[in-house]
Amino acid sequence: MNPPPENAIEFIGVEFRVRSSNSILHNLNLAVHRGEVLMLLGRSGSGKTTSLRLINRLETPTSGEVRVEGVSTTDWDPIRLRRGIGYAIQEVGLFPHYTVEKNVGLIPGLEGWNRSKIEARTREVLRLVGLPDADFLKRYPDQLSGGQRQRVGLARALAVDPPILLMDEPFGALDPLSRVQLQKEFRELHKRLQKTVVFVTHDVGEALMLGDRIALMESGSLRGVFTPKVFLESNDEIVKAYVEAFRTAQSVLNA
Repeated sequence: MNPPPENAIEFIGVEFRVRSSNSILHNLNLAVHRGEVLMLLGRSGSGKTTSLRLINRLETPTSGEVRVEGVSTTDWDPIRLRRGIGYAIQEVGLFPHYTVEKNVGLIPGLEGWNRSKIEARTREVLRLVGLPDADFLKRYPDQLSGGQRQRVGLARALAVDPPILLMDEPFGALDPLSRVQLQKEFRELHKRLQKTVVFVTHDVGEALMLGDRIALMESGSLRGVFTPKVFLESNDEIVKAYVEAFRTAQSVLNA
């Protein structure tokens, strides 16, 4: 059996246009290493979410190629591809008429798991994200706080134990205290699970805190890929602007 490729995800010369004259991504070349947290950082409209959606084939490149586990997304069966990738978004997307138990167990059920296996896994992932199963299984989304709903969304994304996790500003709508708490919990969770994670954010502090590497997007192009340390020390003018904004915010908070 051939060993898995070193890169879990690759963008190779990817262009994406909505219409012939409206280009969103330009010649994107980017590799996501197996087991790392890669932060996609950039302003609104920089192409971050589009890049994420190309990975699970919610979008298809206009030209170029996106590979997942060494296989072009256009060669994957889209259903198989998406069920093998966890997806957590800011709006969470829980079904309001389903209990927490049914929301988390949805994909395992579609995968044909038996009832006892689904129940066991649902309890396991709820505990994993800090929600005692006895207290939350039978609740509905409108009975949860924003932070609790986000935890349920993460549990659902992890339910079938996918090797890849896509996260689109998952903590962006939370209050500051809940956001910091979930960021800390996510960092500890990744140490345990070692998933390959692509995480979209516009928050420099979040990128520095959570990322093994930071891919900076600017106007549909990749400006560069940096470790947090190199990002903070970069002489690139755009990177320096982000770092300055981050440090200014820190100095105001510490004043």
